[in-house]
Formats: sequence, C-alpha cells, structure tokens
Amino acid sequence: MLGGYMGYYIIVGAIALISGLVSSKLKSKFKHYSKLHLRNGMSGAEIAEKMLADNGIRDVKVVSVRGQLTDHYNPRNKTVNLSEVVYSQRNAAAAAVAAHEVGHAVQHATAYSWLTMRSQLVPMVNIASKMSMWVIMGGVALMATTKIGGTVAIVGLALYAVGTLFSFITLPVEYDASNRALAWLESENMVTREEHAGAKDALKWAARTYVVAALGSLATLLYFALQVFGSRR
Repeated sequence: MLGGYMGYYIIVGAIALISGLVSSKLKSKFKHYSKLHLRNGMSGAEIAEKMLADNGIRDVKVVSVRGQLTDHYNPRNKTVNLSEVVYSQRNAAAAAVAAHEVGHAVQHATAYSWLTMRSQLVPMVNIASKMSMWVIMGGVALMATTKIGGTVAIVGLALYAVGTLFSFITLPVEYDASNRALAWLESENMVTREEHAGAKDALKWAARTYVVAALGSLATLLYFALQVFGSRR
C-alpha cells in the first residue's frame, strides 16, 4: 500500500508547490498595486458602497473584517466583508477586491445560475470534504481482503467528486464576479487606464488560485479512480 499511496503524496506535493507559487505571486501583485493610489481618492469601502448603489442593491452592508485576503461576500446575512486593508485603503488593489466582492452580491441579487448552483452544493460539500478521503482510503485498504472494499471506495470517490464539481463550478462564479467588477470600474470612470490595468492583473492572479485548486482536485480524483478501478480488474 505504501507504493500505491506514493503517487498520491506526489500529487499532493505538486499541488502544494504550484499553489504556493501562485499564492506568492498573488501577494506580490497585491503589494505592488497597493502602491498605485487611486486618483479619485476613494477607499475600498466607498468603492463597494457605490457599486452596490449603482446596481440598485440597498439591502447589502459593507463591513470590515480582520485578516489578509479574507475578503468575501456572505449571501446568508448579505454582507460584503472586506479585510481591514481593503476596507480603508485607496489604491488599485483595494478597488479591485472591493468591486469583485460586490460582483458576487450582484450575482446573488440577479440569481446568477452558477452562483445558485454553487450555493446548493455547499451543504453536500461540507459533509463530503470531511469524509471522502477517509472513505476512499478505507475502501482501498479493505479491497485486499473483502469485496465490499470496492463498494466503499467507490462511495468515497463519489463524495470526493462532489468537492471536485464544486471547485469547477466556482471558476465561472469567480471569473464572472471579476468581469462585472472590471466592467463597472471602467464604465463608471472609477479608475484611470493604468489603475484599471492593475486591477485586472491583480484579479487575474486571484482567479488562478481557484484554477489550481480545481485542477488539483481533479488530479486527485482521477488518481484514486485509477487505483480503485484498476484494482477491481
């Protein structure tokens, strides 16, 4: 079994390495564009509030949360949560993040289909993410001694597949939010051409973190599928 799991550890290591590189690049991009101050002098919070108002959204609040890159939109209590730096600073990076998170609020308000689908999967993903690997590995271990092991492993694969599907559904959600943000920043003349280019570059690298996560999840799923179905021959 040690040799069988070696491929898994290689995949995990490769994903961690690529993810670390992309994350490092993302942080350097945001650090760089944090020095590109907005000519309009607006903070991330003010950008977010104006984009909400321009889209006719009156029931969403913009709040500050602790941490770095902790920005997110919470559909349950309808809040755009901006990290302290993004909330208060007045630069291209802050504008990009704030507008992106409002992009999710606009998706929610307009019942964007991919966001709706993603939200429906959340309860299943919360369960599957805690159990899938244990079920897969337990099933693979049992396959050497009992026929039921294969069935258990397949159940584990199905659970893991839910998480993989969730990762891929997240991609259009994130890219669409960025597209909405960039389009609004440009159409409302919120940023200069240089500031818009910086915002676009920052959001591009943020999106790549989700691409890496999705591809990593798919690679892991395919690896264990080969292990399970290859052993059943």
